[in-house]
Amino acid sequence: MDPVIVAGAGPVGLALSLALAAQGVPSVVLDEGTGTDEPRPARTAILRPDTAALLARLGCTTLGDEGARWVGWRLMRRKQLMRELPLGEGGAPAPLHIPQHALSRGLRSAIAGQELVRVVTGDRLDSLEQDDRGVTVHTQGPGATWWRGSHLVGCDGARSTVRKLLGIRFPGRTAVERHAVAALRAELPWPGEALLHRQPPWSGGGEEVSARPLADGVWRLDWLLPSRGELVTPEALVTRLRDTLAGWCGETPPYELLDTGVYTLHHRLASRWRAGRAFLAGDAAHLLGAVGTQGLDEGLRDVGNLAWKIAEDWHHGASETLLDSYQAERRTAVAARLRAADQSLPILRGGGLRTYMPGATRGHDTLLADGHLGHGPLGAPPAYPHSPLAPPYAEAQTAVGTPPGAPVEDVRVTVPDGRTVRLGDRLGLGLHLVVLVAPGTGVWERRHWLTAGVMPRLAAAVTALPVRAELLVTEAYPGASAHTVLLVRPDGHLVAAFGGVRPADLYAAADAARGGSPSAPSEVRADAP
Repeated sequence: MDPVIVAGAGPVGLALSLALAAQGVPSVVLDEGTGTDEPRPARTAILRPDTAALLARLGCTTLGDEGARWVGWRLMRRKQLMRELPLGEGGAPAPLHIPQHALSRGLRSAIAGQELVRVVTGDRLDSLEQDDRGVTVHTQGPGATWWRGSHLVGCDGARSTVRKLLGIRFPGRTAVERHAVAALRAELPWPGEALLHRQPPWSGGGEEVSARPLADGVWRLDWLLPSRGELVTPEALVTRLRDTLAGWCGETPPYELLDTGVYTLHHRLASRWRAGRAFLAGDAAHLLGAVGTQGLDEGLRDVGNLAWKIAEDWHHGASETLLDSYQAERRTAVAARLRAADQSLPILRGGGLRTYMPGATRGHDTLLADGHLGHGPLGAPPAYPHSPLAPPYAEAQTAVGTPPGAPVEDVRVTVPDGRTVRLGDRLGLGLHLVVLVAPGTGVWERRHWLTAGVMPRLAAAVTALPVRAELLVTEAYPGASAHTVLLVRPDGHLVAAFGGVRPADLYAAADAARGGSPSAPSEVRADAP
């Protein structure tokens, strides 16, 4: 069968090719560039725990060497410390901050050892055609040629050629926020902590400036600028930098300036994310980034959602419901994120009387922390409670600490060969996971409990499921009682939980999670929804 064509070799496109390979699906990555990424220390990625874990599973080794996990978060207003929050051990989960060129290099290194991924450099896609069995694309460049693929995924950025060729609109807002940015090596007063400073008291401080640590003593500083204003000259940016460092340190400390830039944030959402056998992901499908939201995080969540669905279709044929669910789930989640950011902007940036209302400052601080740290509507991993893959209600369903459609907790589980691993280690392999909560199994040899109690009946039920599934056992799961059975999708979202072994209900839930039986192939139009 033909490989999947991935247009674009940014982090999202590279991650998608690796996610497909982990599920036995070959791909061709069309890279317009040279196959290398220019080092730009001021262009960085902030990854939440779920997206950092996804990249680690895909073999991106630069996360540990060149990424930095923050040890704390602090928010200041004028001269006052408004909030301080420990991160990591003993605190909230810590974001991972890494230069984007280092992230891409780590993904390319993982691809170099992967036989199922082929990266083609120097060729730009300029046309595409679809039929009911695949996609044919043409590239221009030194190796101009036609490529045939089972599916096409446009990961080719904000100016996506794939999106334009598919005739998909990309409405939204322009110049939502504008920032000046600098990367420098210096010693600041809060090693390893990220700072957001609102209305700094020194002259020319502007409305907001942030300092976020990277590895090797490097910091990224961002200054919020008027959305439309004069160009920021290099001289003006250096003056702003020196004044900011002096404001924090009492005087301007020694520093090494590594990189600078000015960037403008836009909020846009593609009207459709699927057109027949072609899909959009990453910046080709959405742009966001105001008030701390992270576009790359959402692009990697696109990868986790889409890869297992394409893999299912590539190996076994998938229903239209399963393929359509990518747009239904991910576009809805990103639309909610954009809506939350757009609703927050007038509150956080508008000023006026609302700023002086009782409790207003505390509420603003919470909104900003949500966006920057990955909490709440602005940053938390999405749930899909109204997914077309949600199973029908069954009386045997029971409530656990994770709502249906939400990401499951990364508990320790025992796999069929007797090893104990994290649940997250079993994600992304194209398998649905059936997890039995069985307190006490950890103190017994596996050969004893495998044939005891409900295990034989549950093992038989798992074997009979209409999806490929793996049976796991855990000592405990938040909110779950003994003998609770959880059904988890390959991307880690909970399908349903049952009070005991219910083979018929488990089968129905698994059938819903795969979108039902595949329908017969039909003619696919390039503009199909």
